[in-house]
Amino acid sequence: MAGNHASSKEEMVAQFLDSAARGDVARVSAMISHSSSLLNESGDNGWTALMLAARNGHFEVAKTLLEKGCDKSLINKAGQTSLDIAIFWGHKHIVQLLDNAKSGGKHWFLSSITDEHENYFGRALLNRLSEKRTDSKWLKSKQCCPSTVYILFSNLNPLVTSREDEAVSNKPAIRLCRLGLESVKGLLSLPGTTLIFLGVEKQKQITSPSTLKDGDDPVAWFALSVDDVPIKQIRQQHVNSYYLQPLMPGLLKLNEEEAGVVAQARSVLAWHGRYSFCPTCGSKTREDEGGYKRTCLNEDCESLRGIHNTSYPRVDPVVIMLVVHPDENQCLLGRKRVFLPGMFSCLAGFIEPGETIEDAVRREVEEESGVKVGPVRYVSCQPWPMPSSLMIGCLASAISTEIKVDQNEIEEARWFTRQQVVDVLLKGNQPSFSMPPRQAIAHQLIRHWIGVNANL
Repeated sequence: MAGNHASSKEEMVAQFLDSAARGDVARVSAMISHSSSLLNESGDNGWTALMLAARNGHFEVAKTLLEKGCDKSLINKAGQTSLDIAIFWGHKHIVQLLDNAKSGGKHWFLSSITDEHENYFGRALLNRLSEKRTDSKWLKSKQCCPSTVYILFSNLNPLVTSREDEAVSNKPAIRLCRLGLESVKGLLSLPGTTLIFLGVEKQKQITSPSTLKDGDDPVAWFALSVDDVPIKQIRQQHVNSYYLQPLMPGLLKLNEEEAGVVAQARSVLAWHGRYSFCPTCGSKTREDEGGYKRTCLNEDCESLRGIHNTSYPRVDPVVIMLVVHPDENQCLLGRKRVFLPGMFSCLAGFIEPGETIEDAVRREVEEESGVKVGPVRYVSCQPWPMPSSLMIGCLASAISTEIKVDQNEIEEARWFTRQQVVDVLLKGNQPSFSMPPRQAIAHQLIRHWIGVNANL
């Protein structure tokens, strides 16, 4: 008899959980009325009815369960609460239901969803006018225009000039050397020169290429790669100019608008340097569409039929993530051997083919530190022209805390308390550790986490 009773209860629990997973609110209500003990029952994996409703976005079921008094603090065998599950699957209406005033304030992960943030290298000085790239006549007219701005690169290093007022603390120490047509006339025809149309300076009245008129004459910008021209020749006209070497950290001294121009130009020029031969057939290629395409010179090449991504500039997606401890008051930072002594930063890694951002975050964190991650939330991104990456910044919620470092990836990883991080942010380098500069998205991710945890 006892066995039959146990079997009957297991069957009832299974039916109850199945009803919650399917969103059958009438069946769920009826079963609770018959037996209130079902409310917090779970299956073999530790999932309760509330967790299943949160997983599948069944708002009415979740609401009913909460009204009947179910325990929303229970965790499954993966260490997730119903709120964690709702956040992970993006069911905002259920997140708001679970994260009410009784929980003592907004969950840090929900609070982390904020307005768009602009990172260094991400500010756009120019309207790219991509639709004008195929208009060779218009591009040619802009190349010959006296107001057009040319910026030079040599081996991917931009030509810059020191500011006369560089002693003024609130102004960048260097700026891009902006050249006119007369300064580059002799360079445009040199063999091996690469010319990229970057866009035109933003004007309020220009919202699309179709609005451009002959009288508007917006200032166009081009990037010019002149690897074989000695700096002495350039300095004949621009005494204080020099190619920025080493590139880092010098590049971080530009103002944010010029940094965005460099990010665009350097990434495209780096692509040209790698794709002078066709990836499809191996033949030589030529620049096309204002420098935003390479066309194979082999008339029989498959790349000339249809649209092929090998013909256009590449961007390498990279996840960079701040991992937050389950107690929400610590974050995980690591250091590579190439870092400055004492510096720790967010973990990062390339996204693999066929992989989502969230899965890449979980894989990279576990590979590098041994820590397992649950919910992942996007915060902001940053172009990183070294040579052409896009840093996708995320916050990640840890579901384990033990650190086991992969020495091939990083040399050390640690949990740092919020107070330790605040001390570095407010007081600069501490004896124990330092962080990346403010221009790095890692720095901004850490600041963002501090901001959404201000109540801790």
